[in-house]
Amino acid sequence: MQICLKRAYDDPDENDGLRILVDRVWPRGRTKEEMRLDAWLKEIAPSTELRNWFGHDPKKWDEFKRRYFKELENLQQTVADLLERGRGQRLTLVFAARDEEHNNAVALREYLQARRK
Repeated sequence: MQICLKRAYDDPDENDGLRILVDRVWPRGRTKEEMRLDAWLKEIAPSTELRNWFGHDPKKWDEFKRRYFKELENLQQTVADLLERGRGQRLTLVFAARDEEHNNAVALREYLQARRK
């Protein structure tokens, strides 16, 4: 399984494979048709409290990941289901954040890659 990332504002591509929105909030200005998602797993996104605390501040990145991974530990069935759905195909985690290096999808990919081994 290859886990890719794509902004919600980038056009879907036939090579995206399984497209899963991993944000708790729907991306502004995007329609369901434009997004062409296979699923929206808002429950796998960071809690509202964690998201607000982080505020996409790169200085908080390591602590954000630590806290988010702790939240994910309480969602093991959801994580397992996501890994199972993506088995044997490309899995594209769709996110809305402008910062493409410090966001929940980047952290989630790291977490998923560690769990699938």
